[in-house]
Amino acid sequence: MIIRNLENSMVFPVDFFNFKGFFKDFYNQKQSRFMNVLVVNCGSSSVKFQLYKMPEELLLIYGKAERNQDGNTDFSFQTKSRNIQNKWDGYSFSENFKKILNELTRPENECLATLEELTIAGHRLIHGGEAIKSQGAVEITDELISYMESCISLAPLHYPANLEGIKTLAQLLPGVLQAGVFDTAFHYSLPPKAFLYGIPLAFYRENGIRRLGFHGTSHKYASLRTYRLTGLNPEKSKIISCHLGNGASVAAIKNGKSVDTSMGMTPVEGLLMGTRSGDIDAGLLGYLQENFDLSSGKIQHILNKEGGLLGLSGVSSDYRAVEEAASNGNENAQTALDVYHYRVKKYIGAYAAAMGGIDALTFTGGIGENSFFARKQICSDLGFLGIRLSEKLNRGKNGKEAVINEKNGKVSILIVPANEELMIAREVADWVKSKV
Repeated sequence: MIIRNLENSMVFPVDFFNFKGFFKDFYNQKQSRFMNVLVVNCGSSSVKFQLYKMPEELLLIYGKAERNQDGNTDFSFQTKSRNIQNKWDGYSFSENFKKILNELTRPENECLATLEELTIAGHRLIHGGEAIKSQGAVEITDELISYMESCISLAPLHYPANLEGIKTLAQLLPGVLQAGVFDTAFHYSLPPKAFLYGIPLAFYRENGIRRLGFHGTSHKYASLRTYRLTGLNPEKSKIISCHLGNGASVAAIKNGKSVDTSMGMTPVEGLLMGTRSGDIDAGLLGYLQENFDLSSGKIQHILNKEGGLLGLSGVSSDYRAVEEAASNGNENAQTALDVYHYRVKKYIGAYAAAMGGIDALTFTGGIGENSFFARKQICSDLGFLGIRLSEKLNRGKNGKEAVINEKNGKVSILIVPANEELMIAREVADWVKSKV
């Protein structure tokens, strides 16, 4: 493989991901006191990035390159002193990353003097499957790439973008290590009683078919902030974390570990979401196939892209648009919201029972952070669990990190704005330090 250096346009051969030969020398050359971590989240139509100086957790720059409806690229980024928007024709990972890397070293952005100051790139990775057991960051190697390629069918929308982002950065930054944090990582602590499906055990033992869960990085961050804000002992606490966004999940976190979560082997299981159906009778799938002449591919498309808030409301997959339609008298939109809130509430009750109680209920994600209405509806009628939401704090602290329960409530209720990128930066920085 031939790699082109962006700085001086020299061309030189690189053994793809063969870090082992110079691994020790690499770390000796880096300053152990601090490191610069580029966090990358590659989606099917966007590349989001943040650059952190660690361990200070100083955010130097963040932004995204996103494919617009015309198939071209909208690019925006922000630093402590600049807020820039740009666009260009076409959309490609190669061009996106070249633009991003150029901004990292642009003097007026005050980030890096050269790309040699970049310590590591940390990727958000979607699906670790049964084979990846690490609950932190993992080094991206040829072996991991091969494994991820074998898992594409488990996350066909996410994995191709994850892989392309990794390979593109390897071409542009051959001297920079890459690591990843899987969305499933935090949930590897689930016990068999929580992760096994009620199908022949051979499917799990021979093929790794089991519940895995997602949004793990978000749930982990939310739980850490919950400990800090409430003073709860991580080793003696029962937290229910609700990540509510276009994708949504609930996690039961007991004594610092995830013990159950609503998503399963794929992100379809669990709550009603923007376009995902959430929990559904497995027998219904065969019924649809046999009686409506639907292929398995079409059924999957319905469950992933035509269900959820969009399917029930007929209005939108955006919670805000559905809420507005309901307030204007749209009965289908109101029904969709009722189902949405009910599903979350049902999981909260189930997980309180599974853990033998609840000390804190934490809301995160776009809806969880920013919709005081959703939080109010979800918390209603949960007083028997000690969940008593303060109407004043719920409205007044909307979108901000805060504790929002009534003083006489036995359960702490919190808003924690999601920060998966910072959590990934921490995980990969810890991984780097462990290699020094």
